[in-house]
Amino acid sequence: MRLFLKDQRPLLLFYLLQMILVPVLYYLSGESRPLSIILYGMALSAAVLLIYLVYRYIQHHKLYSRLAQPAAAPGELPAPLDDAPLPEAVSELLQATHRHYQEQLQSHISRMDQHIIFINRWVHQMKTPLSVIQLTLQELDDEAAGSIQEELERLRKGLEMVIYTSRLERFEDDFQVQSLPLRRIISEAVAENRRLFIRRGIKVDIRVDESLTVYSDAKWLMFMLTQILVNAVNYTSGSGKTVAVTAQAMGKDIQLDITDQGIGISSEDLKRVFNPYFTGERGRQYHESTGMGLYLVREICSRLGHKVGLESKPGEGTTVRIIFNGTGLQ
Repeated sequence: MRLFLKDQRPLLLFYLLQMILVPVLYYLSGESRPLSIILYGMALSAAVLLIYLVYRYIQHHKLYSRLAQPAAAPGELPAPLDDAPLPEAVSELLQATHRHYQEQLQSHISRMDQHIIFINRWVHQMKTPLSVIQLTLQELDDEAAGSIQEELERLRKGLEMVIYTSRLERFEDDFQVQSLPLRRIISEAVAENRRLFIRRGIKVDIRVDESLTVYSDAKWLMFMLTQILVNAVNYTSGSGKTVAVTAQAMGKDIQLDITDQGIGISSEDLKRVFNPYFTGERGRQYHESTGMGLYLVREICSRLGHKVGLESKPGEGTTVRIIFNGTGLQ
């Protein structure tokens, strides 16, 4: 109703001006008319205007209701409006725009699906030559083989990051939440990266009770832990240092802390470390940083109903904290 009155405001103003001009015209022309006749004529004209406005509002009711509350569910087809010429024209325009939007959306989805399929196939194809090279390296026993092995590990982890990034687009079809023993998952993540820890001379201190279990997806949780552990190693300079992994129950929730003794993160970078491709001041010092590890951790935690946070001080190390909801997905 408010939008209708606002739309009819020019008509009402012109009508009011006309009603004022009628008695003024009588007065200027010298014709004497009883005031009652003038008021009767004005009342009769106002009644006709009111009937017109009521008819107009009924005729365009759906149109004004839709314009007053335009919010609709994404992808929802606009409901037909009134049969009057203006609402019908607006309805046809909305439906044509909606059809164009749906066609563009389906085209975009199709291209994204093809891109994801290509990326997945390409990554799997790249894993084959990597495996062959790794088997060949087992026959060598020199310093060069160790360097090549390190580069192979970096390539393998890079390919894993690519494929997990592409799978985020279809995350709902690619996860299974179940009860997982937390210590076992952590131990598997550490074992998978043991060569990196040994090569850098960094120890891992796991202080997680065997009885602690969390609700999560084993594959995605393993990927998250690997990203955090690799970051902890990459940003720790010098051998003999330790990465501490601790966990404790907090009511129904489980809090997992992974703390390194690395270079830490500056205060101005703390608020942006979970942004995609952000490496910050410390990341520029260590060229291995892609800026995607913590971003993927945050995205995966969000989809699994976990919470992730980070505490750090320059020169004192960094703690990444994951809180597992005790009831699984939120």
